Amino acid sequence: MSSFASTPKDDAPGEACERVEAALDVGIVNDIAEIDAAAWDACAAPETADGGPPNNPFVTHAFLSVMEASGSATPRAGWAPHHLIGRLGDRIVGVMPLYLKNHSQGEFVFDHSWAHAYENAGGDYYPKLQCAVPFTPATGPRVLVDRTVGVAPASLQRALLTAAGQITASNGISSLHVTFCTEAEWDLGPEVGFLQRTD
Repeated sequence: MSSFASTPKDDAPGEACERVEAALDVGIVNDIAEIDAAAWDACAAPETADGGPPNNPFVTHAFLSVMEASGSATPRAGWAPHHLIGRLGDRIVGVMPLYLKNHSQGEFVFDHSWAHAYENAGGDYYPKLQCAVPFTPATGPRVLVDRTVGVAPASLQRALLTAAGQITASNGISSLHVTFCTEAEWDLGPEVGFLQRTD
């Protein structure tokens, strides 16, 4: 499993990313139903070249909608949706399935010792932000971008990660964790100040 956690750096990761960051309008939505399914899936689950189903069904709008509609991933269950949405103009070009958590259940990443150490040092580990697919320990994409907009996917991903880190810091949240991500995403993390971990 690859994952990373963030306290973001102040320095920018490069000129191309700076241009994307400057143009990217980033926001948070608290219910995936507020996001057009086709726009989400253009980032998360484009059809395969042969018109078949998406490569990773767990990040589709339909799958995450069921998690929320069933009550499995809701504030009451300790999984408060805070999905990150990035727009260039009126077009959604990137999304991250993001949850504000007040516990570490359902992640399959056992960070209870981190929480105890953080609290023993006088901090509040919870709430934390978790970029993940709830209750699904399957590796797959987490920093999801529309690859048809004419912007290098890695630049969009860096901009989204930078924005997510800034949201974490500006709201006094202890940390942001991206779990069961792809190796390519894991490699991008340190470029914008994330710490890598393997387990």
